[in-house]
Amino acid sequence: MSTGISHLDNRLRLCAEFVRNGAKFADIGTDHAYLPVWLCQNGKCPSAIAADINPEPLKRGHDTVVEANLTDKIETRLSDGLKSINSDEADDIVIAGMGGELIARIIGDCGFSKDKSKQFILQPMTKSEYLIEWLCKNGYKILKQDCCVASNKCYTVILAKYTGDVTAYDETYYYIAELDTKNETHLRFVRNHINRLLKQANGDVRFAVLAKRLEEIINDNN
Repeated sequence: MSTGISHLDNRLRLCAEFVRNGAKFADIGTDHAYLPVWLCQNGKCPSAIAADINPEPLKRGHDTVVEANLTDKIETRLSDGLKSINSDEADDIVIAGMGGELIARIIGDCGFSKDKSKQFILQPMTKSEYLIEWLCKNGYKILKQDCCVASNKCYTVILAKYTGDVTAYDETYYYIAELDTKNETHLRFVRNHINRLLKQANGDVRFAVLAKRLEEIINDNN
C-alpha cells in the first residue's frame, strides 16, 4: 500500500502554490522529495525530477517516492544544481532551502535559465535581497512574491522568469520587492531585514541609513 504526503509545511506549501498546473517540475535540493511527491500525487504536475547534489538526501527522497508509489512519475537524480537537468524535462523549477547567493549561482550556471517559458520558484533562507538584486540585474522579472510563517520563522517565496530586461532599482527595492507591507506576514519579513541591518549598523553607518529608509517606506505605506 502506498503512503503519500498528506500535508506540507507552510514553506513548501507556498512553493507548491506558485507551481503552474500541468507543469513538468524539478525540485533542486529536494532532500526528502516531499514537494514533488505532493505535487504529483495531487495531480498538479504530471512528472517531476527530484534532484540533490548529495547521495544521502537523494536516497531519502527516493525512499519517499517509492513509498508513495510514484516511481513512474518522479525520477530522483544526482545533480549539482540544474547541471544534470535538461531543458525539456522541467517547466517550473523550485530552488528552496538554500542561501540567496547559492540560488543565484545555480540559476546563472543553468544553460536554459534564459528560456522565457521557464519559471523559477525561489525560497532563499538567507540573503533574499542579494538574490532579488541579482535577478533584476541579470534580466529576470519578479512576477510575484509572498511570505509565510513555518515553525515560527518567516520565509519568502519569489516567482521569477527571464525577460531579458535588465533593471536597476533603488536599493530599498531589493529588501521589499513585490511585498505588501500592509500584509502582516510581509511586514514581519521586512522588519526582520530592518533588525538585521540595525545590527550591522554597529560597523557601518550605511546599514543604519538603509534601515531608516525602509522604515520610512513602511510608515508611508501604512
